[in-house]
Amino acid sequence: MSTPSAPDVRTAEEQDRLRRLAESGASELGWDAPAQEVVAWVASHLSVEDTAVACSMADAVLPHVVAERQPGVDVLFLDTGYHFAETLATRDEVGRRLAVNIVDVHPDQTVAEQDAAHGPELFARDPGLCCQMRKVDPLNRALEGYRLWYTGVRRDEAPTRTNTPLVTWDEAHGLIKVNPLATWSLEDLTGYSARHRLPENLLLRHGYPSIGCLPCTKPVAPGEDPRSGRWSGNDKTECGIHV
Repeated sequence: MSTPSAPDVRTAEEQDRLRRLAESGASELGWDAPAQEVVAWVASHLSVEDTAVACSMADAVLPHVVAERQPGVDVLFLDTGYHFAETLATRDEVGRRLAVNIVDVHPDQTVAEQDAAHGPELFARDPGLCCQMRKVDPLNRALEGYRLWYTGVRRDEAPTRTNTPLVTWDEAHGLIKVNPLATWSLEDLTGYSARHRLPENLLLRHGYPSIGCLPCTKPVAPGEDPRSGRWSGNDKTECGIHV
């Protein structure tokens, strides 16, 4: 495991080049290109040092798909301090078995320091602020060293994700955002994982189709929205990373 790359200050010309590249990729790949074709497109235009995978460690599918074409890719794991033991075990197994470089991304404050500054259980009182400090801000800093990031967002996960493109320009971070698994279903995901015998978070087998921090994630009943167990009991549906 390693630390995130150093910030890379890009010129306006470089930003414009990346924006045009994202537009070209979106046009070339269309709405439903296979995940392997999407990653091949990235590999043909950017080096592995320019790219990062954001992974929640519910499974190892996205890191595996990317590493098949870009071995040694950085896999960013947001170590919030609130993860299930099963999630941390999956991270460790992914690092051991796949051709990737796990990068633990930490918040500025430990859980104890956050409790001292904001009071205990901020996740229950203000989940938006908690996610901002423990997920969004750390990821924003980590992504400064890259030109493209991969996410595992799928269109079938929630109504807020049904229009997820395969390739887009991420204005908020100033880099290309690629969602190779956007067209996949949960069955596609689990089937791929089984065929390749990939590490898998054991919580997936116990009613957790979407896994976040322990205090804010509940199991869901069969047939329910896969993300309905996230921030259960309030109207929050996203942590703020994918908005």
